[in-house]
Amino acid sequence: MVRSLWTSATGMISQQFQIDTIANNLANVNTTGFKKSRVDFEDLIYQHEVLAGTPATSVSEVPTGVNVGHGVKAASTQKIFDIGSLQQTKHKFDMAVANEVGFFKIQMPDGTFSYTRDGSFKIDSNRQMVTSSGYMLQPPIILPEDAQADTLSISEQGDVRVTLANSTTPTQIGQIELYRFVNPAGLKPIGKNLFQETPASGNELPGTPSQDGFGAVLQGFLEMSNVNLAEEMVSMIVAQRAYESNSKAIQTTDSMLGTAIQLKR
Repeated sequence: MVRSLWTSATGMISQQFQIDTIANNLANVNTTGFKKSRVDFEDLIYQHEVLAGTPATSVSEVPTGVNVGHGVKAASTQKIFDIGSLQQTKHKFDMAVANEVGFFKIQMPDGTFSYTRDGSFKIDSNRQMVTSSGYMLQPPIILPEDAQADTLSISEQGDVRVTLANSTTPTQIGQIELYRFVNPAGLKPIGKNLFQETPASGNELPGTPSQDGFGAVLQGFLEMSNVNLAEEMVSMIVAQRAYESNSKAIQTTDSMLGTAIQLKR
């Protein structure tokens, strides 16, 4: 009977983890390029009191056996990389990828690289295109000194053009490249809307926007979070009821133990 106390406790712990994940999804419902997380659960080890196939007589065997489970645990949290809704901003440095295939590459302060779906880029004092945290886009996009920033244009194929002073013809100053992974769910989220490559994700696969399955680059748009409020609220209700059910199982077990203790009286 005591086994059920610990089994129900694992259920409460797991549902609390589910609520924590849902809370993070809801907190980022308006975060540009955010990808929601999903928790996958798995059952714990089983105690096999009677094995299936154990001989019962000389001509028969036990058909199913007796197995008692010991609860549940969170097996993984998986990022869902479905594309979020696109919002028009009309800001010349904002970019969105038109489908779910393609990340922008970002250089970190320590020289390593990370990847993002957040295309809310800015121009710093060195005229470099950077993220909101000041990390440089790769390959670098740097405005020439005599460039007219308000003439910046980015094509769906990633060509970056700007009109220079004393000129009426746009000049190409760079090329936006996108990157994909065999298993994007294996990327490591590190905050600031960034992901890092891991052995599980595989190596980066570079490509040109609008080619080989990569999405087109849309200037003046941002990809919003792919969190669905209705789905998250339903998941929260289910997790809450599961938590309550497990706590009720603990209360019931405690009541049964109390009854057993009182038998001698």
